Amino acid sequence: MIGFGINVMDFGAKGDGITDDTAAIQSAINYASERGGGRILFPYTKGGYRLASPGIEEYNGRKVRAQLVIPPENDANIFLEGEMPCKMLYSYQVRPLSALEQGYDPTMFGTMSENNTRIFSDWEAPEVHDPSERPWAMIAAPEGDWCKGHFSTSQFSMANLEFRVHMNKDKMYPTQSAANLQNISRIWISDCQFCLNENVGDTLLEKELQENPCYTVGLMTSGDQNDDNVLRNVAVQGYKYGFVLGEHVVADYLYVHNCENAISFHDSSHLSVITHIVAQHNKRIVTTAPDGL
Repeated sequence: MIGFGINVMDFGAKGDGITDDTAAIQSAINYASERGGGRILFPYTKGGYRLASPGIEEYNGRKVRAQLVIPPENDANIFLEGEMPCKMLYSYQVRPLSALEQGYDPTMFGTMSENNTRIFSDWEAPEVHDPSERPWAMIAAPEGDWCKGHFSTSQFSMANLEFRVHMNKDKMYPTQSAANLQNISRIWISDCQFCLNENVGDTLLEKELQENPCYTVGLMTSGDQNDDNVLRNVAVQGYKYGFVLGEHVVADYLYVHNCENAISFHDSSHLSVITHIVAQHNKRIVTTAPDGL
C-alpha cells in the first residue's frame, strides 16, 4: 500500500539518536515546500532524531537563526507529524523523593520519557542577551515582508512531536529556543511538547535552573496582524519565556513548567481565547513581553 505523506527516513534520517539527522529532515521539509506543502511523517524511534549541525544565521539573505528552516512560501502548508501524541507531564509533577515518600518507585518519575517521537538538539547556541535580537531556535521560518509580523510563510502545522533543546549543566539555562514561528501567519499545533534535554528541578540532577540572560522561548507564535493560531494540548518546560503569543490565539490546555515567564503576549489587540492553563513552578504566569522582544 502506498503511504500517505512524506517519510523523513526516505530522505536519510535514521532516528537512532547518534546520526546527525539535520540535513535529512531539512531535505524532507524542502521537498514538501517545493511541491506546495504536505505532511512529513516522523516514525517513532527509541533514540530520537538528533540535530547536531550548527544553526544558520540567514536563509537566502533573510534572518532566521535556526537549525531547521521552514522555507518562505506563500501557499505551502507544511505539516510535521510524529507517530503518536506526546505523553505529557511525564516527569514534572512528581519528584523522585516525594514519590519515594509516597511509596512509588522513584524511577517512574525521575527520568526523561523515551516514549515520545522526539527531535533533540545537542548544539549549544551562542548566547543572545539583547531582547530585540532574534533568538536562536531549533526550527524557525525566516523574516519576510508581509504585514507587521514580517511573515514569510502563510501556514505551518505540527502534531505529536517533542522538541528538546540542549542545556549546558554548568550554566543551568538553555541558550536556544525550541520553535520560533513568529514569521508564519497561521499555525496549528496539537499534542506537542517543547522542553530541555534534562529533567531540570528533580532530585536526580540535584540542580535547578538559574535566571537566564538569554531570551529563550519554548514556543513563539505569529507576530502582529497574523491569522489564527490554534494550540491544543501543548506543553513547555524550562525557558525564560514558555509561550510568547500574539493575537487571534485559540488554545485549549497549555501546560507550562519551570519558566521565568509562563505565557507572554507581545500583542493582544484582537481577541484570544485560552480555556485551560496549568502553570507550575514559574516566576510569572501571564505577562506582556518587553518592548522589542
